[in-house]
Amino acid sequence: MTASPLKKFNDGNEIPQLGYGVWQVENEVAEKVVEQALDAGFRHVDTAQIYGNEEGVGAALAHSSVSEDDVFVTTKVWNDQQEFEKAQASFEVSMKKLGLSKPLDLLLIHWAKPVQDTYLEAWKALINLQKQGKVRSIGVSNFPEEQLREIIAETGVTPAIHQIELHPYFNQHALREVHKELGILTEAWSPLGQGGDILNDPVVVEIAQAHEATPAQVVIAWHLALGNVVIPKSVTPERIKENFAALDIKLTDDEVEKISALTKNDGRIGPDPKDCDF
Repeated sequence: MTASPLKKFNDGNEIPQLGYGVWQVENEVAEKVVEQALDAGFRHVDTAQIYGNEEGVGAALAHSSVSEDDVFVTTKVWNDQQEFEKAQASFEVSMKKLGLSKPLDLLLIHWAKPVQDTYLEAWKALINLQKQGKVRSIGVSNFPEEQLREIIAETGVTPAIHQIELHPYFNQHALREVHKELGILTEAWSPLGQGGDILNDPVVVEIAQAHEATPAQVVIAWHLALGNVVIPKSVTPERIKENFAALDIKLTDDEVEKISALTKNDGRIGPDPKDCDF
């Protein structure tokens, strides 16, 4: 079975480049689909406190034939838990739900939420958890560049990874260049977009036909070629297998450029991190 490539963090740890996301997966469904993802070859699972499915993910890890030591697990601190003490307590709740007997592989701040102005406190809490050995690596999600640079300047600690909305219609080239400058890995959420528009795009469809692959596989292969960590989600067994099989697709430089050129000025589908207020 093909194994996902590993990407190295700035702290020396590594993350499987292709992971399995469980956003909008109900808790009672999560156990089944995460087990299916592990059986398909995934060794990286991305959840979050706000998803409400950490227990289901934990149950899958407990019941799988794959050792939890071989699975990279990410969860996230939600916006109302960003104060220093709250963030640490939130982490303990997540760990109890996940039932892990090892340190958490990666903990993220889910959104900067600049209007709330507690993201720096939250970052200090994550640094403290890492120093205590409870978390191996720490990072952020949905941070504007200004807040990203601020937490680094204020603490001297650079996030290992930044998880952001990123897909062919919104390729985040400028922010990816900032990540390269700062030594931060880029991770894509909603990597296939939403609503099927990207998967029906003529450019993507043509490239998929050339590789005898699905459009979803081609988009995942595009992410991998760019160096993104990518976490596609599906609850359909066949699509879970197909998504993992995208590792076997190697796009040409020209194909990568054609897909990158699909980006749009109004391509964002989720909230803007600068204006986040939830």
